[in-house]
Amino acid sequence: MDDVAFFETLFIGDIVPEDMSFDVFENGDQSKKSFKDLRGSWTVLFFYPADFTFVCPTELEELADMKNDFEKEGVKIVSMSRDTVFVHKAWHDQSSAIGKITFPMGSDPTGEISETFGVNIFEEGVTLRATFIIDPDGVIKAMEVNDNSIGRSAKELLRKIKAAKFVRENGGNVCPASWEPGNDALKPGMDLVGKI
Repeated sequence: MDDVAFFETLFIGDIVPEDMSFDVFENGDQSKKSFKDLRGSWTVLFFYPADFTFVCPTELEELADMKNDFEKEGVKIVSMSRDTVFVHKAWHDQSSAIGKITFPMGSDPTGEISETFGVNIFEEGVTLRATFIIDPDGVIKAMEVNDNSIGRSAKELLRKIKAAKFVRENGGNVCPASWEPGNDALKPGMDLVGKI
């Protein structure tokens, strides 16, 4: 047990440490990013189990197809798995679905980042299928963790980001179920406040 590192797991409302850095494969190149680089923007951190798998490319392709919709909301997308950037590149070069990706594909071979976010499966060397919405101040505002057999929806992710942005920009208001921009919002302790 002496060689096992233990990390404090992040949760809703926690601030993602700025100094955590990771290698990325992006637009054909390898580089390094840190969570400090993502401050000032909304961020989607999109963990997936592994490259060269079955469900993962369907999710990542959907994100790639909707990248412009996320960018219109000022959102940066970073996908993350335990694979190296070299494996990301090989997958990107061989798969038409993954070849569409232009957002950074993060690499976490040691499992430090996935462990910090509480989504690491040490014995398998993969992560859970997990999504984190992080605000411009680095605060985790939403998280979704699925069994690895259950794919996610980029459309629902975008809706959640719009709700999180609305709440941030309209203090004291909250969003009811299935809220969309233009729908009625709520103020705790009051009736619907109407469309904003």
